[in-house]
Amino acid sequence: MTKQKCAMITGVTGQDGSYLAELLLDKGYEVVGLSRRTTNHQHENISHLGGRIAVEYGDLLDGPSIERVIADWQPDEVYNLAAMSVPADSWKQPVVTAEITAVGTMRVLEAVRRCCPTARFYQATSREIYGGIETEVIDEAAPYRANNPYGIAKLYAHLMTETYRESYGMFTCGGILFNHESPRRSLHFVTRKVTMAVAYIKTGHPSPPFDEAGRPLVLEGKLRLGNLDAVRDWGYAPEFVEAMWLMLQTDEPQSYIIATNTSHTIRELCEVAFSRVGLNWEEHVETDELMLRPTEIAASRGDYSKARAELGWEPRTQFKEIIERMVDADMERLQ
Repeated sequence: MTKQKCAMITGVTGQDGSYLAELLLDKGYEVVGLSRRTTNHQHENISHLGGRIAVEYGDLLDGPSIERVIADWQPDEVYNLAAMSVPADSWKQPVVTAEITAVGTMRVLEAVRRCCPTARFYQATSREIYGGIETEVIDEAAPYRANNPYGIAKLYAHLMTETYRESYGMFTCGGILFNHESPRRSLHFVTRKVTMAVAYIKTGHPSPPFDEAGRPLVLEGKLRLGNLDAVRDWGYAPEFVEAMWLMLQTDEPQSYIIATNTSHTIRELCEVAFSRVGLNWEEHVETDELMLRPTEIAASRGDYSKARAELGWEPRTQFKEIIERMVDADMERLQ
């Protein structure tokens, strides 16, 4: 009888963690998620998985807590998705970003090496490691040009993942994921800010949603955003977690870019989202200079041809459909 595989996911309560937990459960895994201790046990993204996954408490700032969980569970696969994950906020909290996103990854790697060295390890890397690179299409050979605290922290984590593979012979993979969205995206991210604002304005809901700073997301009928001309390569989160799993099923550990090789502006995002409910975005969106980044990443697309050739992975859901699904989900929430 084949032994049931066990997978550990840090950041299980986030967008990617919740979709990955679902995927692994469907594949017959035993899933344990690592979550920070809090008095709030209502985790919307995994509430429907109650009784199906185990949740252990630990923190990427606390190496012994990570070692305890890995030693107890002896997972076959470890997916490190936890991070201080908002690039814009990393300018306000550069030290904690480094401690969690950069050094926190090394704590997980070290815990795996010490307690369960045969486990296969996945590190959630980011397009932000390429920063302001002036290349229209980025592949795995592109030079790193991280230009904000988040991107630099992710680059450290990415390089340490490769270093542990080369130095200790561990099975460690880095998934260089470009932007990926879904209805489970938090309000820290611009896509969800837009889709929630659309739902709030359209429904006339009496209680405005609040942004990460505790301010109303919409003031006097206006959603305030930063650079409307910023360009991103946006994909669909449930498809991107499939790529994470596929990386750990290969014979040789490598790093892969996961993207869609398409690009869209924040302006296009607003147009699609507001059009979904019959509204003109220009009447409800304005630029706030206080929300501009000190540095902006370059407009670029991700070349996923290596993942397609070696993993058999490619994106299936188009940008417009992703945003419309998010608008529909937020409309349902408020209605």
